[in-house]
Amino acid sequence: MCLETKLFFPRVRRIEVPTITRGRSLLKVRIKEAGTTQAELARRTGYTPQRISNWANNREPMPYEAAVFISSVLGCHAEDLYMWHFS
Repeated sequence: MCLETKLFFPRVRRIEVPTITRGRSLLKVRIKEAGTTQAELARRTGYTPQRISNWANNREPMPYEAAVFISSVLGCHAEDLYMWHFS
C-alpha cells in the first residue's frame, strides 16, 4: 500500500452488524389502534380479506411493499407492523 493510500484510507475498525429477524405480526394491534377493521383495510388497500387475515394471524409474511402501503393507510411506519429481534 502506498503512502497516499494510507493517508486517504486509514484502517477502519470493523463493527459487528446484528442479525435482524422478523417476529410476530402486529397488524391486528395497528388495525385496532387506527380504529378500523380487517375488512375495511382490505377495501381501502385492494388486498383480499383472506390475505389481510393471513398477515394479521402470522400465516404468511407480508411483503415489504405491502407493509409500506398498509402502514401509510394505517398512519404508522412499516417497521411497526412486526416485532423485530436483534442478535
